[in-house]
Amino acid sequence: MTQAKDPLHGITLAAMLTELQAHYGWEGLAERIDIRCFKSEPSIKSSLTFLRRTPWAREKVETLFVRLRDGRG
Repeated sequence: MTQAKDPLHGITLAAMLTELQAHYGWEGLAERIDIRCFKSEPSIKSSLTFLRRTPWAREKVETLFVRLRDGRG
């Protein structure tokens, strides 16, 4: 995949999470992605720590972000 076609190129995980949280709120994120860091005392910092260590969860966040940007979220 080339960088020009990669929808995530140049976008940090923090930026993705901030935009998703602003759009869906923590409750909406927890409904869409069933992970505890979105349900129990959620914060950007704790969520980033978890997502950076958990590839499957990060992939779900990236997929949701791409869907939101494409108008399918």
